[in-house]
Amino acid sequence: MTTTVKTDAESGTGAERAPWTPDELTERLRAVSAARYHDRHPFNVRMHEGTLTRAELRRWIANRFHYQRHIPVKDALILAKFDDPALRRGWSRRIRDHDGERPGEGGIERWLRLGEAAGIPRAELWDTSRVLPGVRLAVDGYVNFCRLRPALDAVAASLTELSAPDLMRTRIAAFERHYPWIDTEGLTYFRGRVGQGGRDGQEALGLVRAWARTREEQERAVAALAFKCDVLWSLLDAVSGGAPAGSSCGAFGEAAGAGAGAGVGVGEGDGDA
Repeated sequence: MTTTVKTDAESGTGAERAPWTPDELTERLRAVSAARYHDRHPFNVRMHEGTLTRAELRRWIANRFHYQRHIPVKDALILAKFDDPALRRGWSRRIRDHDGERPGEGGIERWLRLGEAAGIPRAELWDTSRVLPGVRLAVDGYVNFCRLRPALDAVAASLTELSAPDLMRTRIAAFERHYPWIDTEGLTYFRGRVGQGGRDGQEALGLVRAWARTREEQERAVAALAFKCDVLWSLLDAVSGGAPAGSSCGAFGEAAGAGAGAGVGVGEGDGDA
């Protein structure tokens, strides 16, 4: 029997473990996204296959809005960790992307329009009392992570953006094909994120590659991205499970869509092509 003896650097004992090269770190980060990104979640798979009912799709749009509205909040928390004015100026663009430069602009506004296109009034989207408990916990966990952890960890958690462009392209095609009852003007948010997500992901990756110099820092970055994937997966778990018995959470736009087949399966009147 052959015995393999590891060096101190390889085994993690004695001397400090050798850091990965920047390219090795990037490979490990991309491996996390490939294995754990929420495009693989059964709810997203069903969405893209066109098998969600109207009620399910509305529930996702409304509960996902709770996440969307907190994106500029978490980005403001990250920005506050930067000492470099140039970094703050660059990261502040993310806040403007979602809050807009003026009323009626930005990603939050575009998501509200998606909700309206699906028959959900704005007042219902802003009503936090209707957010599913699991969604609330997932979003709170992510915001608190960005509040409490160092800048490296918080920025690394945002690297799910690297996978966003492909997901957005898939989602646009799925909505156009399977959910024609949603006006295509409501898909503006998804279209905008194809370019923004790629840009933001590459920017964050550059920072993580520059900042994560020790093995411990690199492993923290990988763990942070895994955590963010878990947040997104948990959010979909909650949406897929629906509201607890007797709860009003998770029911959105039912009155607005009652006359148009609300809650009807795609193959039962949703106009599946």
